[in-house]
Amino acid sequence: MTDLEESFIQLADEDSLKNSLTMTPECIQKEIEKYKDRCFALEQDGADLKAAKEASEQKIQEFQNEAEHLREKLEKDALLNSELAASYQTKMHLAKEERSQLLQLKQKLEEELKELEKRRDAYNEQEKAQPQVLPSLLERKMVFKGHMTREDTNSLAMTLLIQYPLAGGSALITFENPEVAHRIIQKQKHEVELDECRVRVWAGPVELLLPSSLEIEMKRSSRRVLVSSLPSLDLSEEQLLDKLELFFSKKKNGGGEVEWREFLSDTRHVVLSFMHDGVVEELIKKGHFRIQFGKTKHEVRVTPYVSGAIADVQFRPSICTRTVLLSGIPDVLDEEAMQDALEIHFQKPSQGGGEVDAIGYVPAGKHGLAIFEEDTE
Repeated sequence: MTDLEESFIQLADEDSLKNSLTMTPECIQKEIEKYKDRCFALEQDGADLKAAKEASEQKIQEFQNEAEHLREKLEKDALLNSELAASYQTKMHLAKEERSQLLQLKQKLEEELKELEKRRDAYNEQEKAQPQVLPSLLERKMVFKGHMTREDTNSLAMTLLIQYPLAGGSALITFENPEVAHRIIQKQKHEVELDECRVRVWAGPVELLLPSSLEIEMKRSSRRVLVSSLPSLDLSEEQLLDKLELFFSKKKNGGGEVEWREFLSDTRHVVLSFMHDGVVEELIKKGHFRIQFGKTKHEVRVTPYVSGAIADVQFRPSICTRTVLLSGIPDVLDEEAMQDALEIHFQKPSQGGGEVDAIGYVPAGKHGLAIFEEDTE
């Protein structure tokens, strides 16, 4: 009898039943024992089938759990990739806007210089080409603070103000310690705790284009002078210009006929242009003049007038060491509340933060323009 046949109970036919009636008790006892063995085998097969079923169900549950875990992981990865793509798009947009701003600034400076060139006196053909300091630097006070160099440099110091376009849903935060900014950027993803929820923001570096080389062609005028050290009196620009023109048009003061004059509001200096040659040299030779303004006399200074034009300018990328760009900020609070929440979060040492020096936030849907200055600390 095969195993398959042993797993099932077979009923006896009529001949077997007739023969069984003539069987001895010993034969009947053997038959009983045989059927007991078959019954035990059936029970054992049932137990094995039940165990196999439970094992199969456990395997199915494990596969279902693993499939659910993989599905959740795929959803998180897809969300992270979309957020990273949005962050990179924002950075590319900001970089393009910054480049456009710099090009516009360069074009504006060139146009202003061309306009100044057009206003030159027709007699400036005799101007001598020689390097001079710019008018706006003449009155600056200098002090030696112990810095030494072996190079003989002939350079011009400039204070830069860089305009940085800031898209909506982003912020700039400056830390006192550059190491804090480095930690925040390295972590990239940050969760900021608010009153009723948490928001996820992305931290990245701020890269600016700074001028690395600037060539300016300068010319000293033979018929113009720059008048500085002017008093701060209750006089209009026209009254001040009239006083200076009247004084420097007199020969006894070393002057001559004034062709035109201009007040430079950014430096509070005055440019005077004379009709004839020789006047400028005499005024510069003397240098200082005492002029009556009202009831008192004030000493003014006369220096050469220098005009210039940008011959070449080159830029280089530079990373801000203390400033971090935060992007992907959702519009869930008003501007002041969100800025305070960001500042509080990034001041906590437990979040890798530190002392905040400055912060600026632009809500989603708006645009801002950040001003970067020279870091003197």
